[in-house]
Amino acid sequence: MDSSLFFQGRNIAIATKHGKEAVIAPRLSEALGLQCVNSDQLDTDSLGTFSGEVERRYNPLETARMKCSLAMEIAGTELAIASEGSFGAHPSIPFIPAHEELLLLIDKKNAWEFVVKKLETKTNYSQILLQSYDALEGFLAQAQFPSHAIIIKKSADDPTDCVKGVHDEKTLRETIERFMQRYGQCSLETDMRAMHNPTRMKVIDALTVELIQQIQSACPVCNTPGFRLTDIQRGLLCSNCGLPTRSVKSEVFRCQNCQHTEYRDPSHGLKNEDPMFCDFCNP
Repeated sequence: MDSSLFFQGRNIAIATKHGKEAVIAPRLSEALGLQCVNSDQLDTDSLGTFSGEVERRYNPLETARMKCSLAMEIAGTELAIASEGSFGAHPSIPFIPAHEELLLLIDKKNAWEFVVKKLETKTNYSQILLQSYDALEGFLAQAQFPSHAIIIKKSADDPTDCVKGVHDEKTLRETIERFMQRYGQCSLETDMRAMHNPTRMKVIDALTVELIQQIQSACPVCNTPGFRLTDIQRGLLCSNCGLPTRSVKSEVFRCQNCQHTEYRDPSHGLKNEDPMFCDFCNP
């Protein structure tokens, strides 16, 4: 049985007020036969905003769950999908900006969750405190303005005077001039809301494809959708000394329904690790 048939013809609420349905809905409709619905009553900004007016109090997965719950309640569905983006310094390379996007689909009827996430360095995420016009052009080029929008605030930590979604040169210049006259400075930052950020929208599109592939991967025992990689096991043995290294030995796939688990050989197919990656042979 095709595991995607569990979703054929059902309604799913897309939990967004930022235009994400533009890339999510066509994918879900074509691949899973879902009927996608939106509600203009859903205010996902109540759970936090990038510009700081509303503090983000929960981690990305918890926030996405709350978005799905609100969307299902408003739309009267038992299915919902939500994404949550986080932006900042790369966790391993602090001087590089990074974008982590999480996409969650909840099936309330069957008590299933499907989640994918991606850490991406291809992002225009940036911000600058502007006290003169010298740095403006460099920032705008990095931010990919005007195809990607800008947010202008009195300061990075104070959103009380804030103009969002600026895409045109005239509005940008006039707003900066007004802020400079009023405050002697202004904070510019990239608008990371999906409908104002094509780079982020591409990541959401790619994650939707990945999520569909996960759903279409059925458990070999109970046929539940979403038989997926949940963990890895390290300890691939060194070809020289025979001791375990930190390299991946196996990938762990698990069913969220019956908990059937498989340990699969990673795609590199190595039976032993090169001694150069061994902490004992090459400390």
